[in-house]
Amino acid sequence: MKCFSSSTLLPATIKPHPLLLLTSRTKRCACLMKAASGYYSYQKFIRFALDETKVLIPELVPSYLQDDFSTLKALDGKTELKMCSYQAPKVRLLRSLSIEQSDGMQVLDFAVFPEAEYDLPIFCANFFTSGNTNIVVLDLNPLHDVINETHYKQKYYKSLIPLSLKYTELLPWGGKLTGESLKFFSPIVIWTRFSSSHGNHDILFSAFKDYYKAWLHLMNQATEETDVSQISLNREAQHRYLTWRAQKDPGYQLLKRLIGETLAKDVVKKFLFNGVNELGSKTFLDYFPEYECGDGSVNEKRSIVGKSFETRPWDARGVFIGDTLS
Repeated sequence: MKCFSSSTLLPATIKPHPLLLLTSRTKRCACLMKAASGYYSYQKFIRFALDETKVLIPELVPSYLQDDFSTLKALDGKTELKMCSYQAPKVRLLRSLSIEQSDGMQVLDFAVFPEAEYDLPIFCANFFTSGNTNIVVLDLNPLHDVINETHYKQKYYKSLIPLSLKYTELLPWGGKLTGESLKFFSPIVIWTRFSSSHGNHDILFSAFKDYYKAWLHLMNQATEETDVSQISLNREAQHRYLTWRAQKDPGYQLLKRLIGETLAKDVVKKFLFNGVNELGSKTFLDYFPEYECGDGSVNEKRSIVGKSFETRPWDARGVFIGDTLS
């Protein structure tokens, strides 16, 4: 749904597709409907993730969000944006948003957010296909710092470096990425661009499956935190992540223009980045005061750091080799 700016964890070159009218609440998980656009459909990614999740978490049930966020329909009468959402023990929210158009344009935004009692990374898959162009971000977004600190990186990413090396060789770094975005990525992030082909899409599907199974393994092994202060830190870290994305996602402006401000805010803050209103009370400027303008408003620039990374800023051991980020 987003135009996928790097400031919102995706490169700014992606063009968004118009999303329009929120419709019926009668469809339960419409995102599982068979896709009409053929071989490259992202629907099989969603089906795989849900099937794998249900094996490990039989308690997975539809989220309350499913009643209000099921399908968005475009004014062209042809394009639909499909949404589904679930919750389970350890999983605060598993949600998916997808778009498929008859001309081959496709978007997948799939994420899984842990409960605050777990410091698990956030699973994140953002894929965009249009014509022969594919722009991809696939990651286990870190909840805590993995650039300046080592404990969290060792805990969740050390064992996954070989998996990362396999796919970053097949799906090489996609070009400039801003310093702000990098703070929300892990050493195993796949950020890439490629031309459409059966082989490339098979590689992407394989990467998605392996990364998701890796996340599920981490989730399955995770133990519940009992330290109230650490739970609070986890909750604030997730709230910071959500606050950044809800504020800086340029897709909001598109939604506002096409479906009105009220509905656009609902989709962004209540579905895509659900939790921004519930997990904490801090504002965007509380977390990111460097974005404050003289009149107290938020600077709308995608990046104010002025630092970007044209090549992969982690080495083969997962060590950050870019300039230190402040």
